[in-house]
Amino acid sequence: MDTNFALGAFGALSQKTRLDVFRLLIKAGPDGMNSGEIGEVLGVRQNTMSANLSVLLQAGLVKNEREGRSIRYFANMDRTRDLLTFLLADCCGGHPDLCAQVMDIVTCQTETTSIEDHREGL
Repeated sequence: MDTNFALGAFGALSQKTRLDVFRLLIKAGPDGMNSGEIGEVLGVRQNTMSANLSVLLQAGLVKNEREGRSIRYFANMDRTRDLLTFLLADCCGGHPDLCAQVMDIVTCQTETTSIEDHREGL
């Protein structure tokens, strides 16, 4: 993991709407969401959403895929993992038991969620 990537990623996430988008896409999992759905959940206009998604794409935190006339967005889990690894690489000054506490709080949601569920989670 490159320090410059980490700085770019943190810069992209340092704005509330972009952080909300990223968290929403993490929550959406492999199904992702199209920009209209994201905007609807977050109450953000299309042009503003487009600009925020562009910043996240440029930072490498989000991927996209064309579906007919719309574009579906996904969290880039490989880069997310890289960022978390970068943060925890030298974790806890040689006391791995402290890092285990951090990992214990990470949980994955296994249920399918609706747009309404996404709204409630943010």
